[in-house]
Amino acid sequence: MTAYHEFTLNDAIDFARRHYRGFAAGAALSAEEVGDGNLNRVFRVSDPQGQGVIVKQALPYIRCIGEGWPLTRQRAAREARVLLRHGELSPHGTLALLHHDDTLSALLLEDLSHWQLWRRALLETDEPESVATALGQHLARVLYGTSDFQVPSAIKRAEVVRLANPELCATTDTVFFHDPYRPGERNRVPPGLESDAAALWRDRELKHRVAHLRLRFQCNAEALLHGDLHTGSVFVREGECRVFDAEFGFYGPMGFDMGLVMANLLLNFCAQSGWRDAGAAEAARFARVEELRRLWKAFSEDFLARARTTSAPLLGEPGVAGEWVQQVWRDSLGFAGTEMIRRTIGIAHVADLDDIADPAQRQDCQRQALWLGRRLILEAATLSPVSLCGELRRLAAGEPVSGNGDQGMDSLPRGAWKRVRR
Repeated sequence: MTAYHEFTLNDAIDFARRHYRGFAAGAALSAEEVGDGNLNRVFRVSDPQGQGVIVKQALPYIRCIGEGWPLTRQRAAREARVLLRHGELSPHGTLALLHHDDTLSALLLEDLSHWQLWRRALLETDEPESVATALGQHLARVLYGTSDFQVPSAIKRAEVVRLANPELCATTDTVFFHDPYRPGERNRVPPGLESDAAALWRDRELKHRVAHLRLRFQCNAEALLHGDLHTGSVFVREGECRVFDAEFGFYGPMGFDMGLVMANLLLNFCAQSGWRDAGAAEAARFARVEELRRLWKAFSEDFLARARTTSAPLLGEPGVAGEWVQQVWRDSLGFAGTEMIRRTIGIAHVADLDDIADPAQRQDCQRQALWLGRRLILEAATLSPVSLCGELRRLAAGEPVSGNGDQGMDSLPRGAWKRVRR
């Protein structure tokens, strides 16, 4: 048995040759490193005809920090289990797992390099249509299919234990619910947002709400989540999506996965003025609102349709599933807010904001994201899908919206939204 070692390009080629049957015997294979993530090494191995496969290996530390933050390699095995389970329930929405080697902490995955990464598509003008609908339906399939509506209680409880992910859940707990709400060396506060971050760290009402979200994250094993579902972990093409990078998967609150997707659409919404002229930016912001609406509509309608067939005791009673979906919505808004805040002042940012070339525009967009994230957390109990989309459309057009007390719209400098409109 080969001992664990970090793969070189030649190691990736050897691994692919041994475990992938799509290459012709004796074909000359080449490899390139294609991953830019924080946790793994990712290679594309291909033959001269362009036929390819992906090799992903878990590193024993967080890559963007180094060996000072060690991390279990068992996450590769957990990712394999999540991909297999989600693939059973939503084969057209989940990246295919071809092989898993536990000793080498390595996965062999289908190659979708000819598809687009959703984050990049959202920053370009030729984004495929109907992606949000496809992803909403995928989420309904995998979340309903691993919930108490579908899975007998004893089996689900055993699955919660089998698919526990304590190390990476602890990492998520730190970067979502701890670091962004206090000064600390792991935070990456953008230049110019120091006073905004300091005000957030003093915000007792906000931290009170985040504390409750943290408890829901820690205590509610509702369904098998992807655990890190953002626009950088979804491949897309017209009307289709494939979700990948599931090493953070665990049984948790459904709204966590949904909230992360919503947040990344809204981060892109906030970033548009840094990427396009005024007219194109406004159109793109309206497009993000429509995608958020379609995402939720597809998820909620598909979930409720499935719930009508449940055989779980009492869960088929009239109104139960509808009330459940309403709670998922409220959770989604809260978790979306935590994602927006941590992606703005926490350790791991997003290209939507950080890659804006103009420093003043970048700062405006980052401030908008911080403000909107806070508002989602504070108003999660009162914002309906209709009211949220309505207020986002007003923001997209540069119109004023109502805030939450003294910390609402007035907490965002007036000039910031004016610059969005120019």
